[in-house]
Amino acid sequence: MPSQIADWIAAEIVAERFAPGQRLNEKELSERLGISRAPLREALRMLETRGMVTITPQRGARVTMLSSEEMVHLFEIRAVLVGLAGREVARRWDARLEQALASGLDTLEQSVCDPAAYANASSALTLQIARASGNPRLAEMIQSFALQIGRYTRLGLSAQSRRDRSIGNWRSLFAAFRAGDEVLAESMQRLLATENRDAALKIIAERDESPMQVRSGLRIA
Repeated sequence: MPSQIADWIAAEIVAERFAPGQRLNEKELSERLGISRAPLREALRMLETRGMVTITPQRGARVTMLSSEEMVHLFEIRAVLVGLAGREVARRWDARLEQALASGLDTLEQSVCDPAAYANASSALTLQIARASGNPRLAEMIQSFALQIGRYTRLGLSAQSRRDRSIGNWRSLFAAFRAGDEVLAESMQRLLATENRDAALKIIAERDESPMQVRSGLRIA
């Protein structure tokens, strides 16, 4: 049960229904989920190890709020990891991988006008590619980073212009896969990650300059 609770809270954080810096009230959560506090506390400890919440003695758990510097560092590491996955998939590309991954690109194409659906599809396809690399440890690391920065990735894809550019990059990535171009596949994977980072940082900077720093439940302090 604790792992299921942790996954649910993580999904709520990524979906911005729990805002960065928000205190997670144990009483309210246990009542909402119909559970005792023991498994909830275990779930919160699991989320702390994932870097999604911070637990302070006597104060409880809060959703981790990444600084701009932390975001840059995490996205840089993630860019390297997804780049490695992209390179390996291009090297291994065959009809089996085409069949396994092409539907993910189709889903992206169909959801490009829907910010939430597109962000979800992008995250899912990134993880599919990581698993298709044949390196389970690499896939595990990519998923871990996705949990920590997922809400910022969604933020970076919130504008239609960003999603239009993103889908173009995804098409180029798949062209590299099909051509067996390992260098280009790695480069496009990295570009997808760094452009999301840059877009998210720009939006956060704009909010910091605004007297109203709340949008869709995401509060930047």
